Amino acid sequence: MGFTTKALHAKPAHKDQYGAMRFPIYQSSAFEFEKSEDLEAVFKGQKMGHVYTRSSNPSIEEFELKVKAISGAFGVVATATGMAAIANTFFALLKSGDNIITTNYLFGNTLSFFETLLSDFGVEVRYVDVNDLIAVQAAIDDKTRLLFCESISNPQLIVPDFLALKSVLKERNVPFIVDTTMTPWNIFDAKKHGVDIEIVSATKYLSGGGHVLGGLIVDNGTFEWKNHATLAPYYKKFGPNAFLARLRKETFRNLGASLTAQSAYLLSLGLETLDLRVQRSCHNALVVAKHLYAKNEVIRVDYPLLESSASFAASSKQFSGGGAIVTFSLASKEKAYAFLNALKLIRRGTNIQDNKSLAIAPYHTIYAEYSDEQKKRFCLNEGMIRLSVGIEDVEDLLLDIDQAFDVH
Repeated sequence: MGFTTKALHAKPAHKDQYGAMRFPIYQSSAFEFEKSEDLEAVFKGQKMGHVYTRSSNPSIEEFELKVKAISGAFGVVATATGMAAIANTFFALLKSGDNIITTNYLFGNTLSFFETLLSDFGVEVRYVDVNDLIAVQAAIDDKTRLLFCESISNPQLIVPDFLALKSVLKERNVPFIVDTTMTPWNIFDAKKHGVDIEIVSATKYLSGGGHVLGGLIVDNGTFEWKNHATLAPYYKKFGPNAFLARLRKETFRNLGASLTAQSAYLLSLGLETLDLRVQRSCHNALVVAKHLYAKNEVIRVDYPLLESSASFAASSKQFSGGGAIVTFSLASKEKAYAFLNALKLIRRGTNIQDNKSLAIAPYHTIYAEYSDEQKKRFCLNEGMIRLSVGIEDVEDLLLDIDQAFDVH
């Protein structure tokens, strides 16, 4: 079956007793068992079942199974937000004294998590250029537990060579973890390109309407967990399920960042139209990027599938679409704000991959807590605008951009 057919017809674990065409919302915190022995068996992991929604719930399970079907994953765990997915993954794989390898080109909250919480817990974060394979190799030692990056960095739009990175990591038994929020499965086969674990903010493309929070941890089943210092003991008991078992039985359950049944239901609905919306926004984003490139007022414009982009070669080789994000720079903060304030159709606000187009100046908002020197290191500038292109009629977006430049 094709991508959308799977999203529409993937079977739940259990058939609804009333034959509902839409899997129902199980809005319950706990579940009753007819026999105490069955309840004990589920607690001990000897039998499948739902005990308490913080750990599992039929509606959440249905969403996870749909994601598993369309992504081809080995296993999926849904969380309350994308940041919860990051936190759960890292706490499952790390201990004090370990180190991770990553890049400066990350979303602001992810950077904050690395620079504050991880360091407070005794984990060293090593920043390298992930496209410099020699630097990556040099950064790895016997305490390195993972490499993390984004499939397309937000907002710099830098794209790694995934298979080249994987070849370096595989030699040293280091798992490859990628935030693939910017490139959903219909435009990027992360498993095929060597990614062991995908982290997704389901709040973005999967929701589409910007109406619900959610996150996903997707285990592609490609890493030998017996070779990971933290998970080797779990491998002895759970085999290939070592990572998922630690998540379910310890990290995810204990941190408590659970998705709600209502949110799972809404995200399952979003999956059904994901391909249609992604294709439309990718088409619109490329048209908008080319339009901005021709503007004299624009100092620089970036989009992964724009031929002038430094990431064009890597993107065209690995993706079938460039995503929804276009970044462009004007001469100053004042000019950027004048342009933003003149927009009539495109909304001023955070979030990305909404059905509606959204614009924000990341230097002054998302990265406001960082110094000017740090922001320069992150390749940000005061006149940068991040435009998340939605599914509107593209002619209307171009007209809004043009009138904003006329006022500006």
